[in-house]
Amino acid sequence: MVERAANDDAALVAQAAGGSEHAFRTLYRAYVRPVYWLAHGLVGNPADAEEVTQETFLVAWRKLPGLELAGDSLLPWLATVCRFQAANRVRRQRRDRQHSAGTVDESIPATVDVEQQVVDGELAEAILREVAGLTPLDRDIFRLCAAEGYAYQAAADELGVAHGVVRNRLSRIRTRLRTVVKEST
Repeated sequence: MVERAANDDAALVAQAAGGSEHAFRTLYRAYVRPVYWLAHGLVGNPADAEEVTQETFLVAWRKLPGLELAGDSLLPWLATVCRFQAANRVRRQRRDRQHSAGTVDESIPATVDVEQQVVDGELAEAILREVAGLTPLDRDIFRLCAAEGYAYQAAADELGVAHGVVRNRLSRIRTRLRTVVKEST
């Protein structure tokens, strides 16, 4: 994984908005795993999570030229896009199920990649254990910024702490979680 400072996101977003595929790839590599896990939590299965992740980054590629990055990280914005893409996918699947009720061909077995589910489950458990070991303030910062898409200042206001506290602690949390992900893969 490419190592980079969190404050590089604004520069990378500007470069990607200008058409730099390298900058966009760097952002993708930095955020594909957290976006995937957020998507997985929202849609509940690996195949749909993968689709939502890809749709999220497709939307990101299209919308970067007009994006004004709030804060130092692209992740809160990506999390918001991911939540919308997941909601759209769930609605579409619900609608499709309602329209196709009774016409399902049950002779085709569903394929399940059990090994990948075990690996994904173990990684998710490792991440959840790491998050559970954080201080209450760090867990709140992680929840607000990474899962709910709050900008640093909004999270700081919500928690009654300074902007820098949120930024610095979230940076340390991300480093810890990257270490867990590297050890698990």
